[in-house]
Amino acid sequence: MGILVVQFVLIYSFCNAMFIFCSSSSMQLDHPLTTRLEGNETDRLALLAIKAQIQHDPNQVTSSWNESLHFCLWHGVTCSRKRDQRVAKLELMSLTLVGSISPHIGNLSFLRVLNLKNNSFNHQIPPQIGQLRRLQVLLLNNNSLTGTIPSNISNCIQLVTLFLSRNNLVGRIPPKLSSLSKLKSFVLQNNNLTGDIPPSLGNLSSLEAIGLGYNNLEGSIPSVLCRWKKLTIFSLAIYRLSGIILPCIYNLSGIVQFEVLSNQIQGTLPSNLGTTAFPNLEIFSVDENQFTGAIPWSISNATNLVWFQCSSNKLTGQVPNLRNLHNLVEFNVQDNNLGTGKHGDLSFVSELINATSLTWLGFSQNNFGGTLPTSISNLSTNLQMIFLQGNRLEGSIPTGLGNLVNFLGLLMGENNFTGSIPRDIGKVSRLQEIYLGNNKLYGSIPSSLGNLTELTILHLQGNNLNGSIPSSLGECHQLLELDLSHNNLDGKVPQQLLIGLLSLSISLNLSKNHFTGSLPFDIGKLKNLAALDVSYNMLSGQLPSSLGSCESLEVLHIQCNFLEGLVPSSMKELRGIRDLDLSLNNFSGEIPQFFETLGNLGNLNLSFNQFWGAVPTDGIFRNASATSFSSWKHKTLRRHC
Repeated sequence: MGILVVQFVLIYSFCNAMFIFCSSSSMQLDHPLTTRLEGNETDRLALLAIKAQIQHDPNQVTSSWNESLHFCLWHGVTCSRKRDQRVAKLELMSLTLVGSISPHIGNLSFLRVLNLKNNSFNHQIPPQIGQLRRLQVLLLNNNSLTGTIPSNISNCIQLVTLFLSRNNLVGRIPPKLSSLSKLKSFVLQNNNLTGDIPPSLGNLSSLEAIGLGYNNLEGSIPSVLCRWKKLTIFSLAIYRLSGIILPCIYNLSGIVQFEVLSNQIQGTLPSNLGTTAFPNLEIFSVDENQFTGAIPWSISNATNLVWFQCSSNKLTGQVPNLRNLHNLVEFNVQDNNLGTGKHGDLSFVSELINATSLTWLGFSQNNFGGTLPTSISNLSTNLQMIFLQGNRLEGSIPTGLGNLVNFLGLLMGENNFTGSIPRDIGKVSRLQEIYLGNNKLYGSIPSSLGNLTELTILHLQGNNLNGSIPSSLGECHQLLELDLSHNNLDGKVPQQLLIGLLSLSISLNLSKNHFTGSLPFDIGKLKNLAALDVSYNMLSGQLPSSLGSCESLEVLHIQCNFLEGLVPSSMKELRGIRDLDLSLNNFSGEIPQFFETLGNLGNLNLSFNQFWGAVPTDGIFRNASATSFSSWKHKTLRRHC
């Protein structure tokens, strides 16, 4: 896998889909206009106490909170005309505020909406919030709040929406919260909560969205949760939950989004999934569990399905017909044991042509065999990623991939693909990652790859590619990692390649080819490169002194070439070097003493050269197991390359 981090926004994300409860028209709130009003002194003093606890207000949003304006006109404050100008809404979201929430918040006794999300409020949630008997919406998500969840929030009996996600809350979920009979949206995800799911939460009969994921909860899913008949969003992701999904859970017919990824849940998927089990299903995510059996054929009729994620389980069999899934955006079944290893395993790909919003396909690390259908080039032009590595696919890579103009990643390594690399890949200008390593591809590297100016990773290792490296690759100015090792490439290392790829920072691997000539002086321009491997080639001449300018190098392998002369003294500048292999060359002279000063050096191999003189005794040389100095006659040198 590469380093690309692809982020997705859930269609039914809690902070958006359920925010309808935060703007209920039934609150009948209104700002006063410009008249100076008396208002309520308790509310005014409470607001000033809240302001006093805000330590950092970069946008000066509370600068209006002064005697020159009535408090109902202060930024973020909304009063109700029906209650003698009492504060009904306090909304200070996404303002980069830093501080703690004042206990005086509990004195705003007519407050119905408290929205402080997306700031940096810290310390504990004041238990005085439990005094707000009229509170309907509590949004404290995405802050830095600590401590436990106050159990007396259960006194806020009008509460409809409760968001405490993305904080640093600890402890158990208070069972008393089960008394919030009007609660519709309950989101505590991305905290450090522990313990089990309180069975009493089954009493939340009005619940429509539950998000408890990304905590440290454990145990099994309580059967009482089957009482949530109105539930549409069910997210218990990244727990240590075990056991099975109870059959009654699948009877919650309103479920639109179901997430239990990254748990230890076992069992099989129901044979009626997407039809009578979750008939309105749009998002189904059970990645990283222990599900066995087949993917139910019933999903062929789950026409509302948008995301289907079942990666890293123990699923077997074939992938069902996907012809009717026109709304599909992501289909991920990576890391299972799907497929038969025979022709036709990927025939379902052709059925996705009508999925015009498709962006993500994941089939890697399975047992899929046969060829890749040519119809892949006719898939949605919105397709961004396709993961096929680690299967038993064969035949040529279909031409026409250039049609997928929004492609970001082509991951087809570790298969048995043959033929040449399609030249039209160079048309996919947004492509960032190419993994075609460890196949049986042959022919030359297409010069058209130089058109991929956003490319960050190019892996072509472990094939039968021949010819020279096209200098056009030097146009890939965003490239971080280039691996062309274990091929039959020849010629000189192009100077233009090194001049153009100053961005290389992860590795440059040209090992086990047939490159000749000297290592270009411009190698010293790769100041950010962490690993350089040009071993097992036929390079000759001396090491360029510019090598010492590669100040970020941690790994340098140049063994098994025809390099000669002295080791350049400039290499003493490689302060971060950990692994250095100069063996099986023709280097001569005394072993450089500056190797002693390279404090990070953990492995040094100088074997099979023509060094002479005393071996240094300090630094790396104190560790006999970390150094090698074997010496053979030159005529036996190439035998061991």
